[in-house]
Amino acid sequence: MPKWTASDIPDQTGRTFVVTGANSGLGAAAAEALGVAGARVVLACRSTAKAEPVAARIGDNAEVRALDLADLSSVRAFAEGIDKVDVLINNAGIMAVPEGRTADGFEMQIGTNHLGHFALTGLLLDRIGDRIVTLSSDAHNVGTIHVDDLNWERRRYDRWRAYGQSKLANLLFTYELDRKLHAAGSSVLATAAHPGYAATGLQAHTGTFQDKVMAVGNRILAQSAEMGALPSLYAATSPDAVGGGYYGPDGFRQLRGYPKKVGSNAKSRDEAMAGKLWELSEKLTGVTFKP
Repeated sequence: MPKWTASDIPDQTGRTFVVTGANSGLGAAAAEALGVAGARVVLACRSTAKAEPVAARIGDNAEVRALDLADLSSVRAFAEGIDKVDVLINNAGIMAVPEGRTADGFEMQIGTNHLGHFALTGLLLDRIGDRIVTLSSDAHNVGTIHVDDLNWERRRYDRWRAYGQSKLANLLFTYELDRKLHAAGSSVLATAAHPGYAATGLQAHTGTFQDKVMAVGNRILAQSAEMGALPSLYAATSPDAVGGGYYGPDGFRQLRGYPKKVGSNAKSRDEAMAGKLWELSEKLTGVTFKP
């Protein structure tokens, strides 16, 4: 069976994509591939200056807009400026950073990776016409959702477990959103993807010796950002992608390769926990979904 590549993206002329974190890495690679396919791409980035060179490579079909997922006021301001979007790709993320707080007091990783995207999706939902793609990670396997302490206020902070919690939250959110959309009779699909081990700037912000270790891994083991972006591009554009689907690389341990439908752990499929996380996320962000 032929391997799916960016050249297999159907013609996207006339369609609008919002890609968060499109100033570098996976987001930039996805945005550029979508631009080649004819899409109008909104690069939603905290650093608009870093996004401008990416937009310049795409050309007239690209637009840069400010979005800081760690600040709900920025999320709301961004959403107010969007009239219509066919596909939202919740790509931006941070990994294993030192303990910190968002503008709204959330633990930085759950606040950025999950709650910021949760709020953005909810605020844009009535203007999304086709799909919502949210990036997770194999690190969801080391995550546990603590609804009684989601923001690490009573536990001793652990940067990797915090990252795992946020990536597990991405999957619980996607699966629950797809169930809600289906129950409401919506044609919009909620899908998830993960890039495997891709060489991006994500690995350079732990503030520990691990940055140097992962830099070596990026050079020796990782695949390119362009390859790592393929699962999210497949989830966003392929006619064969399905609601509630999770897509990742087809190689050994899903570290690298071409996109295919993959599985996720039992915790990510826990509907009771998904409901609790959803209710808590609405409470924390003040955003209520209306599929």
